[in-house]
Amino acid sequence: MVNEILNVIATEGMISREKLQDDATIESLGLKSIDIVMILTAIEEKFDVYIPMDGSFQEAKDLKGLVEAIGAHIIKEKAEK
Repeated sequence: MVNEILNVIATEGMISREKLQDDATIESLGLKSIDIVMILTAIEEKFDVYIPMDGSFQEAKDLKGLVEAIGAHIIKEKAEK
């Protein structure tokens, strides 16, 4: 699932996959808030889940934290269905 999430981030954020390192920050990747919205929307569609824009993702300090928060949310939501 991590690779699938990273692929969506790379595609929607128009970032080369090599730049997606665990310690990369949203700022260092040059992602703007509209990019984040597009990424989260694409992840919602890919995994058939709802991702609130005010969730734990806002607290993520780096890419690893963001991917872990998204992955945990997907697993939690799938378990509730």
